Amino acid sequence: MSRSILVLNGPNLNLLGTREPEIYGRATLEDIKAATEAAGRAQGLAVDFRQSNDEGGMVSAIQGARGSAAGIVINAAAYTHTSVAILDALLACGLPVVEVHLSNIYKREEFRHHSYVSRAATGVICGFGAKGYVLAVEAMADILARGGKA
Repeated sequence: MSRSILVLNGPNLNLLGTREPEIYGRATLEDIKAATEAAGRAQGLAVDFRQSNDEGGMVSAIQGARGSAAGIVINAAAYTHTSVAILDALLACGLPVVEVHLSNIYKREEFRHHSYVSRAATGVICGFGAKGYVLAVEAMADILARGGKA
């Protein structure tokens, strides 16, 4: 694998498969990891797949990606709508970012309609369930093939 991408998942995503399956689907985070890694292999990308319930842990992972990853796919979960710290880390890392959400955040509660992450993202994929991660990896591969530009 010539390039690596960080796929970073936020709080409560470790509960996928059992947490509100009518919203988030029945796929577990392990299912999503397997599909994401397979999509990465198909695109010639190594996938560093992580999950953290801690905002600081997510910021540290983003900062660490500066020297080890070509891009970041992020589902910041609830931190999407609250975390300036994650936004600042994404902007500081200088890597292309694809934001992904399992549900369509624009069909949900109004507070979910705002994303701090989007300001740092090249693009946003939402509402396609677990398939959104595969789409995000494919989008990242396209971005990287263009030299990291949208």
